[in-house]
Amino acid sequence: MRLVTFERKSTPGRQCVGALLDGDATVLDLNSADPDDTAFDSMRALIDSGERGLDRARELCARRPGHSLLTRDAVRLRAPLPRPARLRDCGLFIAHLESGLRELARRQAAASEDPEGEFERLMASGRFDLNPLFRERVMYYTADHLSVSGPEDVITAPAGAQELDYELEFAAVVGRGGREVKPGAAGEHVFGYTVFNDWSARDLQVQLMRAGVGPCEGKDFAGSNTLGPCIVTRDELTDPYALTMTARVNGEEWSRGATDGMHHSFEDAIVQLSRDRAVHAGDVIGSGTVPSGTGFDLARSLKDGDVVELEVDRIGVLRNTVRIPAPAADRA
Repeated sequence: MRLVTFERKSTPGRQCVGALLDGDATVLDLNSADPDDTAFDSMRALIDSGERGLDRARELCARRPGHSLLTRDAVRLRAPLPRPARLRDCGLFIAHLESGLRELARRQAAASEDPEGEFERLMASGRFDLNPLFRERVMYYTADHLSVSGPEDVITAPAGAQELDYELEFAAVVGRGGREVKPGAAGEHVFGYTVFNDWSARDLQVQLMRAGVGPCEGKDFAGSNTLGPCIVTRDELTDPYALTMTARVNGEEWSRGATDGMHHSFEDAIVQLSRDRAVHAGDVIGSGTVPSGTGFDLARSLKDGDVVELEVDRIGVLRNTVRIPAPAADRA
């Protein structure tokens, strides 16, 4: 199934859980189809209900009660899981991390009298080599699960930032919690998959990371974690590691990659994250960025008003508009 959280345009503000049908042209309002089933109170409730809730949703999709069918243009999709239990972004794509380090070195070298020579010197120093731990284990950071945005939301750069950037990712949604999950069972803990845009304010990120404490506001601002347009359940997306990933800006393709380039899998992440503690139903695990999956990797920058579309094969297109307010001095 292709599950969504949406608002009817006729009654904005009330979020409902639904399923996309007819090639995503129709939305089945699961709340309306069975108002007495608490599994359809929210996406989190549906995840918590386990197979019972999913089986009931499948039954309703097959029956297609007419009073609960809506045309796609009658609704506005929101983030499919507006409030994850937790949100961790992992470094499952190693090649992107390596290209990002090279770009950091190139930017640092740009201010010297001999940029190319300084770049070669910095790279030879080893300071911009990827730490071997990234290959040995799943490295991650905890993102703000309260700063989730969704399809068509406007993403505004945080105060003081002028270089807002996209990151082409997808994510697994955990459907069943547990501790000490075994590798052979890890896939059974996945509820489904969605597209993930890990927005980054590059100028703030580069500035603040010099303190050695991470990106801070460079990745942590209102709406900085965008999910959508839907969650495709695990049974429908049987091979998540054979998908094309594309980023377009104003209709022009900027980035293209594939999920088969992941060094670690979501199953690897679940196994590691469940050691000595639990993973929980409703957790979201980001893949990290596919190689070339940012403007930063490509030495290209977004402009105010740009429309960014991230597409992952068989999941869908996640579209947002970028706002980059002019510096205060320019507005004076």
